[in-house]
Amino acid sequence: MNAAASKQRKIIHIDADSFYASVEIRDDPSIAELPIAVGGSAEHRGVIATSNYLARKYGVRSAMASSRAMQLCPDLQIIKPRFDVYRSVSQEFHRIFGDYTDLIEPLSLDEAYLDVSDCQSCRGSATLIGEEIRQRIHLETGITVSAGIAPNKFLAKVASDWNKPNGSFTVAPADIADFVVTLPVGKINGVGKVTAKKLKKLGAETCGQLQKVPLEDLQRQFGKYGRRLSELAHGIDDRPVRASRLRKSISVEHTYSDDLIDEVQVLNAIGDILQELKTRFTRITDQYQPTKRFVKIKFANFNQTTMEELIPGNPADWLDQAAYMRLISSAWQRGAMPVRLLGAGLRLNPKESSDQSAQKDLFS
Repeated sequence: MNAAASKQRKIIHIDADSFYASVEIRDDPSIAELPIAVGGSAEHRGVIATSNYLARKYGVRSAMASSRAMQLCPDLQIIKPRFDVYRSVSQEFHRIFGDYTDLIEPLSLDEAYLDVSDCQSCRGSATLIGEEIRQRIHLETGITVSAGIAPNKFLAKVASDWNKPNGSFTVAPADIADFVVTLPVGKINGVGKVTAKKLKKLGAETCGQLQKVPLEDLQRQFGKYGRRLSELAHGIDDRPVRASRLRKSISVEHTYSDDLIDEVQVLNAIGDILQELKTRFTRITDQYQPTKRFVKIKFANFNQTTMEELIPGNPADWLDQAAYMRLISSAWQRGAMPVRLLGAGLRLNPKESSDQSAQKDLFS
């Protein structure tokens, strides 16, 4: 193993506290003591994007139907999202991150991994760097964030949730073994209710217990993911922080306040969705080329289906409304009932840069 590979990483996971709601409270302090959520209205089948901590005490959670959220918290104030503002604040976060490292991997507008292994600020202490970043973000944007500091991405993400909101937690290399032994398996990324139930049958409700399950048993039960589970249970995660993340797809979806009753209404609705898709794709057309087109339908009974096809010929001809209508028609036939959500999108491949093309020509 070379020196670079054996060097101990210093990873920080930054996660904003109820980000959208915090931005709304910052811009309107009069709502600070109210239970609030950001999302769509209950009358139009909206969904909660996030809520402040007061609303969460009532059970309001992200991805919950707004109508259900209102039942749990009748005084809930639901605010329409302002994504342009959230993106602007997120850019301010990244400007601050850039003062400490170029290795920044965004996960969403409100969270990111930072590799500060080579950062000399704060005497090279990742814990102090994390604290300084948190203080600067609060001072310069008015938003609080939480930080997890650890030798790898898995532990850093777990740690960022340890002292929320507005806190930080460090898992030092020497503390990893003691830290993971009592960690619930549900903290492992990808372990949901179904996987947790299977692990419980194997006698593993904590990472310490999971360490004792033979690797052969995990691989027999979970395939390749079994080895990953075993590694994470021991606090092992070798994934690097990647400074750029490639898109795999782009799509537009619309949930209707009144169901689209039949196939004719569904077909008539696809035009507006494709126009919005065209607008969004135009922003990244210099970076990606489409390989497939796809559609998504969610029926009134909440069952959903998708269909996709390769784009034949010139990828620039992806916006073929007749092709999308054929896909939509075929997808609708699978349920043949009123539709509550309709979507359309593209599968993407990154375009080669001019440097990559020149290099390929040089060495071909």
